[in-house]
Amino acid sequence: MSVKVMGISAGRANSNSEILLKEALLVCQESGADVTMINLRDYNILDCTGCTACTIGMSQGKNVGCVLDKKDDKKKIMEVMLDCDAVIFSSPTYDLMSCSTFAKFAQRSLSYETAFLETIKAIEHKDRVSALIAVGGSTRSWQSMALESMQAAMFTTDMQVIDMYLATRVPAPAQCLLHDEMLERARKVGKNIMTAVKTAPKDRKWLGDEDMGWCPNCHSNALVLGEVQWDGLYFPVECQVCGAGGNLEQTQDKKWKFVIQEDGLCRDRTTVEGRAKHLEEIAHTQGGFFQNPVNREIVNEKLVKYKNIQFKSI
Repeated sequence: MSVKVMGISAGRANSNSEILLKEALLVCQESGADVTMINLRDYNILDCTGCTACTIGMSQGKNVGCVLDKKDDKKKIMEVMLDCDAVIFSSPTYDLMSCSTFAKFAQRSLSYETAFLETIKAIEHKDRVSALIAVGGSTRSWQSMALESMQAAMFTTDMQVIDMYLATRVPAPAQCLLHDEMLERARKVGKNIMTAVKTAPKDRKWLGDEDMGWCPNCHSNALVLGEVQWDGLYFPVECQVCGAGGNLEQTQDKKWKFVIQEDGLCRDRTTVEGRAKHLEEIAHTQGGFFQNPVNREIVNEKLVKYKNIQFKSI
């Protein structure tokens, strides 16, 4: 049976994001993969309503899906995507991060959270790999959260990110075609995807640029100062993406590096076990709220004030 690889673009047709994605997919196809590609701009994807029906169901041990499943194309895309062995995502960069087309699609995936659904035994585990391509008109300075915002969307469906490529300084349509090195790097993305897919899941590893990012766990380039978490856990510094905890240490050559402490991966969002801890948090906070009828009584009483407040609109 051939390997199934899917490409998902959030950029304009026949422009930089789609061109680089197609270059990567060509390598997969040349290697014998069964390739499917879509552009999210061709589909109707509604915004998440924030109703929390999916997580309420999960906290009660039920797989209820999404209330919008029959109203747009999200479920149709997800059924194909989740059947694949690998997915390559490509997005332009707007305002430092991936575009809203990608974000809208990604933020509708909570009802497919594999860690939650596997925990309640609603689905069986499937190993998948992914690679990310972000494209923008400036250097990383103006694309500082592009790849990281795409990485954050990979947890929900348990995609192991094995490569990421940030294509910079190509603001004009199809401008990447002036840079053979960009096309070659995109082809490397495809090659790395095929290498990962053909590797046993337990032996899969990062195949992108070795020195990429601050975090040695997920290779993101974003760190934040830690705060005490809901159950008292605390790390001085955390990876903004995967949640690895540790601290900064100075090397002998006077540079700084992020060192993950001994228990620093206990909340690793790239693992089912790490994300399952978040299910515990949801059950504690959201479940605790709904299970106590007094909470709803207090909220409903106070909510009347805000329902009656009306300001001038446009």
